[in-house]
Amino acid sequence: MSEDHTQQLPDDGVRLILSRLDSIDARLESFDGRITRLEERMTGLEERMTALEEKVDRRLQETRPIWEEVLSRLGGIETRLESIEYEVASLNLKLRVFNEDLLKMQHRQDATDERVRRLASEPKP
Repeated sequence: MSEDHTQQLPDDGVRLILSRLDSIDARLESFDGRITRLEERMTGLEERMTALEEKVDRRLQETRPIWEEVLSRLGGIETRLESIEYEVASLNLKLRVFNEDLLKMQHRQDATDERVRRLASEPKP
């Protein structure tokens, strides 16, 4: 019952199987080489990415004090602008009141001029 079926294969079949196994082995070696090159490229990419992250972190540390100063100054500028806006609004109100007073004075002057003209045109007794 324990017959060896490989003994019954023709020589051509064994050579064909061996040839295909060699082909598979060559393809696996090629695939292994490609995987190795891919791993090397990924390692290089990781190293470049790490270097870039470190460079960005250094730059952030270098520029952080500058940005903090800029933000501080912007806060001061905003405060001053708010004060100026208040002063401009106050000045606008004063100018409107002044303009209204000027118009009233002009109206009174016109009324006075009219009265003077009427008095001047009346006959003298």
